[in-house]
Amino acid sequence: IPNSVTTIGNGAFYDCTSLTSVTIPDSVTTIGNFAFYKCTSLTSVTIGDSVTTIGDYAFYNCDSLTSVTIPDSVTTIGNDAFFNCKSLTSVTIPDSVTTIGKYAFSSCDSLTSVTIGNSVTTIGSSAFEDCDSLTSVTIPDSVTTIGDYAFYGCSSLTSVTIGNSVTTIGEWAFRYCNSLKTVYCKPTTPPAGGDIMFYNNAPGRKILVPASADDSIINAYKAAKYWSDYASNIFEEE
Repeated sequence: IPNSVTTIGNGAFYDCTSLTSVTIPDSVTTIGNFAFYKCTSLTSVTIGDSVTTIGDYAFYNCDSLTSVTIPDSVTTIGNDAFFNCKSLTSVTIPDSVTTIGKYAFSSCDSLTSVTIGNSVTTIGSSAFEDCDSLTSVTIPDSVTTIGDYAFYGCSSLTSVTIGNSVTTIGEWAFRYCNSLKTVYCKPTTPPAGGDIMFYNNAPGRKILVPASADDSIINAYKAAKYWSDYASNIFEEE
């Protein structure tokens, strides 16, 4: 793709099933919706340093994609952007990104490592749903909203750290995370919870909340709507 191109339009390489690699130059600012949709032989993508938006479904079902570098220029990762990229093993979301769209990395079965940048405020609904190989995740202090089903069915997830600015955790957000043993919940005020958000976690799962001399924080968690369902699993962090 030459350096004169500024936009890769919607559906530009849709269903190009023999395409194996792509280098997107620094001149490009936008990767459109469905741009590389179902490019099933695509193994590597280099995204130039001027791209600000990765559109909805941009790399949907690129199931041979093993590596992608998201540059510091990107602010938005669209809905379903990397849905069902079954070979993708690790992702670093840079500090420039503010929004991770719905289903953005859902069904990325080989994803073992995710680093979420310190400017993300919203993790969309089902953003990491059914990422079966993901073992731990740290949600940074910038995040205020964890969407419904955000980590639903992440069956290998053993530990989660929830940043201190989270005000909302959606319904079923960590349901069927069958290996989840430790949740570090840093907010001093219980986030607005969602229905069965921690259902079907590992036996003996602990939800650790900030300590307070008068036990006011842990008592608030144990009394809060939806959190009260897990009162016996809530403890003060030492």
